[in-house]
Amino acid sequence: MTTALITGATAGIGAAFARRLAASGTSQSGGVGSGHNLVLVARDTERLQRQATELHDLHGIEAEVLTADLATEDGITAVERRLADLKHPVDLLVNNAGFGNKGRFLDVSMADELTMLKVHCEAVLRLTSAAVTGMKARGRGGVVNVASVAAFLPRGTYGASKAWVVQFTQGVSRDLEGTGVRLMALCPGFTRTEFHERAGMGTDNIPNWMWLDADKLVTAALADLARGKTVSVPDPRYKALMGAVKLTPRGLLGGITSKTGRKYGPR
Repeated sequence: MTTALITGATAGIGAAFARRLAASGTSQSGGVGSGHNLVLVARDTERLQRQATELHDLHGIEAEVLTADLATEDGITAVERRLADLKHPVDLLVNNAGFGNKGRFLDVSMADELTMLKVHCEAVLRLTSAAVTGMKARGRGGVVNVASVAAFLPRGTYGASKAWVVQFTQGVSRDLEGTGVRLMALCPGFTRTEFHERAGMGTDNIPNWMWLDADKLVTAALADLARGKTVSVPDPRYKALMGAVKLTPRGLLGGITSKTGRKYGPR
């Protein structure tokens, strides 16, 4: 069996990736194969162990638990070390760990802003590097870096960090063309997860049509990865919205997204 390592694996999009990959993996040719063995990465050991047991019992795969906080040097180093293990190679890396801060710029402490950059940018950079080094040598592998449609909107540190993820992923993908290693930035919209609750953000004012299902999102994302896409916006509604964004002048877009952020974002 191939092995997938997922950060932020215990909830939301990360947990949906774990369920989908345990049930069936993507083959080198892009088709659906047998389930992946998993390396599940998050901060909560008890929750990881419970998830690993459930996936093993349900799908017969091996699920390894790695407790790591990617906001810390020790956490990033521990995952780098696992990705560099040549005896137990990782064939697919899903950089999913992330969070949001409640409040506008200057309302959020500098320490929290820097922690966000550590998780969203530094960890993604270092874990991608650790993974693709071995993948390139083996001539196969894949990396999914979870970004957001916020990457395409001028919306503070969160959007800026996700824009970095998209640009970084596209650049590395070009550099690794012809090596057998695929990279893709996944850019979902509002998704039913624990993300907003953990950030203390209200969601009652977000229209129902804007919400995505994590399991359907992951299925669409893996299909896009198999097709060789470097950026995936996995829903027709958000594809249409991002198409409109491209046609909107940046100055006007800044005002619109600021008002939208106040309406649909943190309260």
